[in-house]
Amino acid sequence: MSVKRALLLISTAIVGLIIIVAALTSWYTVDESEQAVVITFGHADQTVAEAGLHFKLPWPIQRVEVLSKETFSLTFGYDQNENGEIVAHESDTKMITGDENIVLTDLVVQWRITDPEKYLFNADNPEDILHNATSAAIRSIIGSSTIDEALTAGKAEIEASTRDLLVTLIDKYDIGISILTVKLQDVELPNQEVRQAFTAVTDARETKNTKLNEAQKYRNQKISEAQGEIDAIISIAEGEKTSRIQQAEGDVAVFNGLYAQYSLNKDITKSRLILETLEQVLPNAQIYIMNDNGDTLKYLPIQPSTTKPPVTEGSDKE
Repeated sequence: MSVKRALLLISTAIVGLIIIVAALTSWYTVDESEQAVVITFGHADQTVAEAGLHFKLPWPIQRVEVLSKETFSLTFGYDQNENGEIVAHESDTKMITGDENIVLTDLVVQWRITDPEKYLFNADNPEDILHNATSAAIRSIIGSSTIDEALTAGKAEIEASTRDLLVTLIDKYDIGISILTVKLQDVELPNQEVRQAFTAVTDARETKNTKLNEAQKYRNQKISEAQGEIDAIISIAEGEKTSRIQQAEGDVAVFNGLYAQYSLNKDITKSRLILETLEQVLPNAQIYIMNDNGDTLKYLPIQPSTTKPPVTEGSDKE
């Protein structure tokens, strides 16, 4: 074989290899849960979010970095080993509250890549930056909170404040990610004795609140009952008032009628009033008509008879 023929075969093999490499590296696929960045000579050229088969220039001209669209979780203060066991990092979780108490705090941050180009080129390791920003945010918020707020009812507010501060820090770093949620996993005291003492204080406070709520409920119940009695008394009094007013108006009408009759015939009306008064004052009294001529007292009983007169035989019934 001549040298010329050998060179021709080598050239043909190289061209064929280049064609194969170009064919294999000119196509890439993007899944529904993925997004891709096309990089041309080390510079981000375009971002592809549509799923499917896409064309690019062959390597080494262009290459593709495929990133996930899904939500990631950053655990702060603990992680899981290969056996699935939880490993705590006390150096990360130990923090000082605003009232100078020590607490152990761990949390989970959910985040997502929203700008793939910035995620790839604005920082060497965006996840390390996120971890450090999370540490700064939670320590700042815990440092401005009391131990009662951190361990009891203030957790929701601490979560919201930590998220707001973390979002502000990540926006300043401009590393192409967005914060979705911040969730406190556990906030506790560093040793068992302190935890027991704080638990006893918390239980006493809850008992106090329960008793206060029960007392307030009893107070409201008694006030409602008293108000009901007041309303009932007022209602009865209003009814009695109306009744007496109507009775007085009726008495006035009767008096006015009597006065009109009295004005027409004073003697007859006066006698009638005397008799009616006697009937009311002495309803069971017996009435007699008496005539005294000086020597002998004569009277005539006029009370109604309660027995029938006897009927004699041979009486005339004509």
